[in-house]
Amino acid sequence: MTMTTEAKAWIKRGKSADEIVRVVPDEIDKDGRPISYNLFTAYEENYLGRILFDAQGYWIYDGQVLTVTETEQLARFIINYKGAV
Repeated sequence: MTMTTEAKAWIKRGKSADEIVRVVPDEIDKDGRPISYNLFTAYEENYLGRILFDAQGYWIYDGQVLTVTETEQLARFIINYKGAV
């Protein structure tokens, strides 16, 4: 399933407090699937960067705020997103 609506993800922030990140679909491919997601702090609306996906499901983080571990958590959240049940 592709994450097509905004969602919130909880990430562990290493040495600082854990945080809720708002994940917002951005660019859409020709089949209507998101290929990039903008990332914001959930309550202060600070921009954290974005995650881009290719057709094979590989992703890359475009930003400077999050660590590799934090972006891996968010990419895993997007890939495994099931929506509200």
